[in-house]
Amino acid sequence: MYSPEEELITILKKSSVDFAASLPCEKIKTLLEMVEEQFFHVPLTREEEGVGICAGAALAGRRPAMFVQSSGIGNMLNALLSLTQFYELPLAIFVSQRGIYKEKIAAQFPMGQRLPAILSGAGVPCSSISSRDDLIVVAQNLPRVYEGNQVHAFLLNPAIWEGSTALRERALDQRPVACVIPDQRREASPPALTRYEIIEAVAPCLAGKLVVSNLGWPSKELYAIRHQSSNFYMLGSMGMVSPIGLGISLSCKKDVVVIDGDGSLLMNPGILATAAHFAPGNLTILAIDNSSYGSTGSQETLTGSCVDLELVARGFGIGNTAKVSTQEELAAAMGSVSKGLKFIHALAVPGNRDVPNIPVDHITVRNQVIDFLKE
Repeated sequence: MYSPEEELITILKKSSVDFAASLPCEKIKTLLEMVEEQFFHVPLTREEEGVGICAGAALAGRRPAMFVQSSGIGNMLNALLSLTQFYELPLAIFVSQRGIYKEKIAAQFPMGQRLPAILSGAGVPCSSISSRDDLIVVAQNLPRVYEGNQVHAFLLNPAIWEGSTALRERALDQRPVACVIPDQRREASPPALTRYEIIEAVAPCLAGKLVVSNLGWPSKELYAIRHQSSNFYMLGSMGMVSPIGLGISLSCKKDVVVIDGDGSLLMNPGILATAAHFAPGNLTILAIDNSSYGSTGSQETLTGSCVDLELVARGFGIGNTAKVSTQEELAAAMGSVSKGLKFIHALAVPGNRDVPNIPVDHITVRNQVIDFLKE
C-alpha cells in the first residue's frame, strides 16, 4: 500500500492540527477529501479569506492549516504579511505547486515556477516537498509553526502522489441545498448618524464580547468609545475583519461582534457565503455603510450607486438580516434574541471623528484577545 496522503494526514495529527481551510486543486483532490473527513474543515471562496479565518481560529487557540494551489499564494500574500505575520499567528500552508511537473495548463507555469522566489522575497519560509521521502521535512518543521507562531509554506510537487493507492472517486453530495430567497430591496430612513455615532449607540451591547473592528478610523473610533481587552483592532489587511470574526466564532462559544464596512465587504464579499454556510449563532456582523472609503479620503464606494449590502447578504444565504439607520433601530437589531448568524446593515453618513491613534501595540492587542478567549 502506498498512500502519501495518509502519511501526511498522520503527520498533521501528530502536530495537533485541528482546523483546516481549503480551495480545490485537481492534483490534491484525494488529499483534500481526506482533510475534509479528518479535520474541522472550512471550504473557502478565496484564499485571502482563508488567511483571515485561520487567523481568527489561531487567536482562539486552534492550530490551522490551509490547502491551496500555487496560484492562490498570489491572492493571499498581503494578508499573510500584514495580518498573520504582523500579529505573529501560526499558519501552515500546504501548496499544490503547479507548473513544475507534467503540467498541461500553460497559465500555471509563471506562478508555479516562481513561487519559491516569491515566498523568499516576501519573507515567508518554505520547504519543497518533491517525493514521499521529503514528507519527513513536514514532520520536522510543522511543530515549529505552532510553537513559534510562524507561517510556513510546504510546496507539494505533484510527483508525490503518483502511484498512490488512496485514489478514489468521490460520490456526489446529494443533500438538498438550503437557500434564502432574497426579498425585494428594503427601504430605510435616510442615514443620519456617522460611523462614530453608530458605534457609540451600540457600545452598550459590546461590553464583554469579542469585538473585531475594521482597520483605520473604525478601530480608532471604537478605542475612543469603548476600549476593552476583548477588542481586536485591525491595523491592516483590508477585507479581513469578517473572516477573522468568523474564524473566532467557529472556534469558541463567546459572542463575537464584527464591525465591518462597505468598502471592506465589497473587497471580499465571498466571506458572506462562507459565514452563511456555517451560520454560527454567536456571530453578529455589523456592516456600517457610509458609501465611502473613510480611511483613505472618503472616496465613494459602489454602495452609493448600485449595491445593497443587506440584499447581498441575503443572496449569499444569510436569513437573519436587518437594515437600520436610527439609534432605536440599531438598539433593536443588536438586542435581538433571535438565534443564528446576524447581519445588520447600518446606513451612515460619511465622516470620521477626530480621535487619537490607538496607543496599544499590535502584539499587546493580540495577547489581550487570546487571554480573553481563554477565560
